[in-house]
Amino acid sequence: MAAAIRDGELWTLPVTLVPHPDELEAFLAVADARRALRQELGFAMIELALGHVVGSTRFMKIEAAHRRAESGFIFIAASGHRSHVNTEAKYLMLRHAFEVCGCARVELITDVLNSRSRQAILRLGATQEGVMRKNMIMRDGRNRDSILHSMIDKDGPAVRARLETRLAD
Repeated sequence: MAAAIRDGELWTLPVTLVPHPDELEAFLAVADARRALRQELGFAMIELALGHVVGSTRFMKIEAAHRRAESGFIFIAASGHRSHVNTEAKYLMLRHAFEVCGCARVELITDVLNSRSRQAILRLGATQEGVMRKNMIMRDGRNRDSILHSMIDKDGPAVRARLETRLAD
């Protein structure tokens, strides 16, 4: 995972909270603790053709009683940008959320300044719900405004079909 983070120096991006490779052990320890509490479920993105990790993503803020989770902490090595990696990861995650876990809602939240991420979320078929003002403090001290998007269970079949079409191309 450290190599994926180094590919593009992802920790330097002002619109994300990707850990520095030297902070990866602590980042993963927190993820593991939250997994044990059933609050999060993390995944490595592995490019099978290359045989190595190219990114990471996870379900966060899992609220089983409300059948809701947030898709977040997504990062992909620069060499995996504009490839099938994120599309396939979202396809697998959303299928898991709606078809296996029975989620009624999946939230996707991104920095208002991260236009590439916002466009990708909308291409998935998510609905933009609003702006959460000053909901995070970024590494550089900036108060981040975030855009909240969601998909609900009734969106699942159309999102699945859209992603399957994109993956087939």
